[in-house]
Amino acid sequence: MTAEPLRAEEVDLFEDFRGRLEAIAYRMLGSATEAEDAVQETFLRWQGADRSGIRVPRAWLTRVLTNLCLTMLTSARARREVYVGEWLPEPVLDGDPMLGPAETAEQRESVSTAMLTLLERLTPNERAVYVLREAFGYPHAEIGEILDISEASSQQVLHRAKAHLDTPKPRTAVDRVAAREVVEEFLTAAASGRTEPLVRLLTADVLGAGDGGGRIPARRKAFSGAATVAKFLRGLFRGTDAKFAIFGGKPEFYAAVVNGSPAAMVVVDGRVVGVMVLELTDDGVDAVLSQVNPDKLGRAARRWAQIEHGEPIDFGL
Repeated sequence: MTAEPLRAEEVDLFEDFRGRLEAIAYRMLGSATEAEDAVQETFLRWQGADRSGIRVPRAWLTRVLTNLCLTMLTSARARREVYVGEWLPEPVLDGDPMLGPAETAEQRESVSTAMLTLLERLTPNERAVYVLREAFGYPHAEIGEILDISEASSQQVLHRAKAHLDTPKPRTAVDRVAAREVVEEFLTAAASGRTEPLVRLLTADVLGAGDGGGRIPARRKAFSGAATVAKFLRGLFRGTDAKFAIFGGKPEFYAAVVNGSPAAMVVVDGRVVGVMVLELTDDGVDAVLSQVNPDKLGRAARRWAQIEHGEPIDFGL
């Protein structure tokens, strides 16, 4: 049977739900690019379906999307086993609908850079149950229908997922004004040529990691400890022509909110070439996570081009 062309109201229904689908897919995949692909494929399936037999369209769309993400996660895990260097999720700027709901601490935490990285520890099914339940509040009965498992099995999978994840430290919420203050203080300390100012801003067990994807030089393994991270950053912010050449020129640094945290946007001639996220807790900066892989900056760059940036931060680089 050939599917009927989409009616205007059916297109509108999908577009009204697109933001929720993107938010689910992004948490499932940790990749804005792959999330966009999954949502587009869901639209094509919606277009090709016998929609007269679909009683609850949003439930149907959620099920199709989730199962597409499960398939994509299986192949993504194989790719990440041979990924060059440390893998970090794609950054998403504040206000992007892909971030989804942020009314509760659990919803905000589910899209933090640190949590998206931790979710890589989970099996595809564990990740699906965790995302649907913790970030979007789906009841276990509905999750069971989406994944074709029982309600009790969904509860057990969630229990296993939580057991595999470290309990994250509560993050400090920031707005754009607070983010600029944090980023400016951090960059000034990093460019001071001394480690002491940086150490004072970092937690004792701060994590440092960078993702260049084999395209841009980045430290291949994550590292931790205030002194170690401060020493690395002191060297990183010692500006040289050779370092600038990697990015095509001397960068400017702006402040933004990325995945709910303060971040330094690294920009050369209007191009976003890097995003340094500062995961902030009440004790200080708990993680410095830098995304410089050009393949993972597309969505952030497109949104950056659409919003007001403010002035670059002058910190003596």
